[in-house]
Amino acid sequence: MVISVPIAGEFHFYPFQTDFRVSLGTPAFFLFLLWLRSPSPLISGLLVGSSVTIFRMGLDLRLEPHWNWGVAFQHHYPVFFYYLTYAIAFALLRMNRRHNQPILVGALGVVCEIAATLVELLLRYSITEQTTTFATWNQIVLIAFFRSFFVLGFFNLVKLRQSKAAEEQKRKENEKMLMLISELYEETIQLKKTLHNAENIARDSYELYQSLNDEPYVFHKDLAQKALRIAGEVHEIKKDNQRIYAGLSSLISHESDYMPVEELADIVLRSNQKYAQSLGKKIEFTLQTEGIFPLCHVYTALSLFNNLVANAVESFEEQGIIRIRVKREKDVIVFSVADNGPGIAPKYREKIFIPGYTTKFDKAGNPSTGIGLVYVNQETERLLGNVQVQDNPEGAGTVFTITLPIGQIGKEE
Repeated sequence: MVISVPIAGEFHFYPFQTDFRVSLGTPAFFLFLLWLRSPSPLISGLLVGSSVTIFRMGLDLRLEPHWNWGVAFQHHYPVFFYYLTYAIAFALLRMNRRHNQPILVGALGVVCEIAATLVELLLRYSITEQTTTFATWNQIVLIAFFRSFFVLGFFNLVKLRQSKAAEEQKRKENEKMLMLISELYEETIQLKKTLHNAENIARDSYELYQSLNDEPYVFHKDLAQKALRIAGEVHEIKKDNQRIYAGLSSLISHESDYMPVEELADIVLRSNQKYAQSLGKKIEFTLQTEGIFPLCHVYTALSLFNNLVANAVESFEEQGIIRIRVKREKDVIVFSVADNGPGIAPKYREKIFIPGYTTKFDKAGNPSTGIGLVYVNQETERLLGNVQVQDNPEGAGTVFTITLPIGQIGKEE
């Protein structure tokens, strides 16, 4: 601010055939006062008034060697009080508290400039004994009006762009959080199944203990104690898992767990675009929605949809096309993902839903977990829907289709 305002002040003209100039210094100073929260306007006025005065004195002395410091100071000291008065008026009117009232801020900016101009002219004309006319003040007001509202428009334009950038950043963070929670939701489904299995194992082990404990043979007594110990250890695992499950369930349970299907599908598309880029793959995505949908459960929909699209991304070596389609057919929602990848041979289509089965390996040759499609199949069946896989009718590749009853995934209409 201390450097920019003096330089901006050199872009000027003299409208009144006197040494009073109109420059870009005032708009620059007004913009800085609106933008900066510190230092205070009073300190800013003192600093800028001093810097402008010293800068102009030094410039005059360099360009006109016959001038001396006394003459230069006498000529330029009123500008110090111009910026000081402007800053004092700005502070008294508390303009930085009125950013949500742009018209008022513009009008008050005009008041600040008129007050500052009045002080400077009084100081200048007290030396030269000149006076100002009504026409002169009309020009001063017009210039002040133009400069203040020009700065205000520029300031609000920058603020608007900042606001949009912040909104976009917040949207990306929300999408990232939604995807993370949808993955946690998927894990809670698996954890719930593990809890059920642990409960069955503990019960069976305890029943085995009771059967062996009733036998008269000594070695049966030893086996009974081992069975009891196994039941106790499994029970401890179950309790630990219950605590984890309770924590995850509370994390992903909110009243606002429903969103429009179109937005959910768009999130899946954008997240997988980033996923494809991270893998160094060039994949073209398309999204098509048909019909009127109710609000759908966020984490269920995201976890199911994202699994299918991510699998399609991983099926490509380098590049390809993925077409996502969501449509409503009476009382069901149909979500399909079509790709033009290598496809799946018919003899393997039943195996892809078997836990642990996978055809995907990393660069080190390690297989993936093979539970993504298993989860999709199990969760879809739990929701009374179905998953189908078939050849892409448009050529090479595969089409995965999830069909779900609206009442199982959507909010009541």
